[in-house]
Amino acid sequence: MDGAPVVSHAKTPGLLEGMRLYLRSIAALVWKDLAAELRSRELLSAMLVFALLVILIFNFALELDTRTRATVTAGVLWVTFAFAGTLGLNRSMAMEKDRGCLDGLLLAPVDRSAIYFGKAIGNLIFMILVEVIVLPIYSVLYNINLFQGGLLLVILLGSLGYVAVGTLLSAMAVQTRTRDILLPILLFPVAIPVLIAAVKSSTGFLQGLEMAEISPWLNLLLVYDVVFIAVAFMVFDYVVEE
Repeated sequence: MDGAPVVSHAKTPGLLEGMRLYLRSIAALVWKDLAAELRSRELLSAMLVFALLVILIFNFALELDTRTRATVTAGVLWVTFAFAGTLGLNRSMAMEKDRGCLDGLLLAPVDRSAIYFGKAIGNLIFMILVEVIVLPIYSVLYNINLFQGGLLLVILLGSLGYVAVGTLLSAMAVQTRTRDILLPILLFPVAIPVLIAAVKSSTGFLQGLEMAEISPWLNLLLVYDVVFIAVAFMVFDYVVEE
């Protein structure tokens, strides 16, 4: 009777301390990526220029009426986000490899899943920053209101799913010589469900459809996010093993 409370109290501080160490490791990795980007501005500027170039090309190529624009807007947006996100995912992990930081991270005394979450959160922040800049510019060019609560939720969920699987695959592709070509080849087939669900959900909100028609696609986005985050958590350690 006397021993049971002692064991319980002994385990709890250790578990909490381990969780705090895990979260601090993730926060340190995110801060490292943000600080490095603030100094160099290589990754975010490349993603932003690419995204703006895509929407400008579509703007001049598609001279459409207002109703048709509401139909194609979701597709144009997600093509822009997907291509810019792929560029960011590729460069993010490649810079770690080229600077020798990846080996140091793998040797650090932390769970390797913390490396995955740190890189994924950093990539998600960069992707969201690009989207924050792209959305108002797109709204002005296409004369369409993109600042709707449902649409913003879809963009967040879609970006989360895309980054979740993209970070895992970029860690796999960075070990090869053809990493710039290999990542899109691996990523786009796996990301098709999240892109289709994101486009369908976005179109539904832009066209003012009933929630009953949009909810299946939103549910698919949620399931995709949960499944691939869980899969990445379990297999990242094996992926980064050489």
